[in-house]
Amino acid sequence: MKAIMLRKTGGPEQLSYEEVNTPVPGKNEVLVRLKYAALNRRDVWITYGKYPGMTLPSILGADGAGEVSAVGEGVKAMDIGTEVLINPSLNWGVEEAFNGPSYSILGMPSNGTYAQYIVVPAENVYVKPPYLSLEEAAALPLSALTAYRALITRGNVKKGENVLIPGIGSGVALFALQIAVAAGARVFVTSSSEEKLERAKKLGAAGGTNYRSDTYIKELKSQMGGADLAIDGVGGQTFNDLIQLAKPGGRIVSFGATAGPVPDFVLPRLFFKHLNVMGTTMGSPRDFEQMLQFFEQHRIRPVVDRVFSLEEAVQAQVYMEKGRQFGKIVLEIPDSGA
Repeated sequence: MKAIMLRKTGGPEQLSYEEVNTPVPGKNEVLVRLKYAALNRRDVWITYGKYPGMTLPSILGADGAGEVSAVGEGVKAMDIGTEVLINPSLNWGVEEAFNGPSYSILGMPSNGTYAQYIVVPAENVYVKPPYLSLEEAAALPLSALTAYRALITRGNVKKGENVLIPGIGSGVALFALQIAVAAGARVFVTSSSEEKLERAKKLGAAGGTNYRSDTYIKELKSQMGGADLAIDGVGGQTFNDLIQLAKPGGRIVSFGATAGPVPDFVLPRLFFKHLNVMGTTMGSPRDFEQMLQFFEQHRIRPVVDRVFSLEEAVQAQVYMEKGRQFGKIVLEIPDSGA
């Protein structure tokens, strides 16, 4: 089969388009013929070696959708040809509140979805919601799961609350916007792009502002008053801004730190406002199942920014690295004979 392999670190240019052996499903495993895969920021970090537990060589990619091609011993109720998507959370563990020590994410150290075929545990394979295309389904798993757990499981978002989402345009941020709007919250966003702010409003955002403005905090306060809940994957100085913008007793859920550590963190600003700060990453099988139900109930469709071919994986990652996208970046995977 054709696959995108990473054998050494050094950036997206180290990815290579190769012919490798097609995997064979073992007991309680499913072989999926992938039609589409989606990129995540995690994939780019891995190419630079900036991810814990690095084990190479590996096929990257956590997100994918396609058809059941074969099943291993013990797999029941999984017909050949069924259109499916994959939950990339492997071995979450027994606790709902946190993942166990054996937890990992598909696409390094285990081989991922930048390939024509993949073998995954049967419990991680879900029938595609019929209202979604395979392209849309591939864009869903990692980012939608992360956003759902951050907003619903951890953030406990409520109808009528003000939700603040910085850095709108990434996959998780956009899913968080869509989920919060569907839950009845008033959502406010930030971006350095006026175009992204306007597009977010078309998806239901009540307001937003350009964070490069010297008065952006003042502008946000005038729009929303204060945030009941902030969903943050940025970190850096933005986290201090979220503390300033939070209502007394508000909640901040952190799932990432693309801007790095928080500088000049002043702890009294946190405890004098009685804030609740929570960490989260990915989600449990229960979160994934509930996310799919929520999306189907509200007919939420992923925003797909651009589709590349599998051979263009390097270009796709460089495009993601520049951060200009609004929505998910997807790889179209050729048929087996290609």
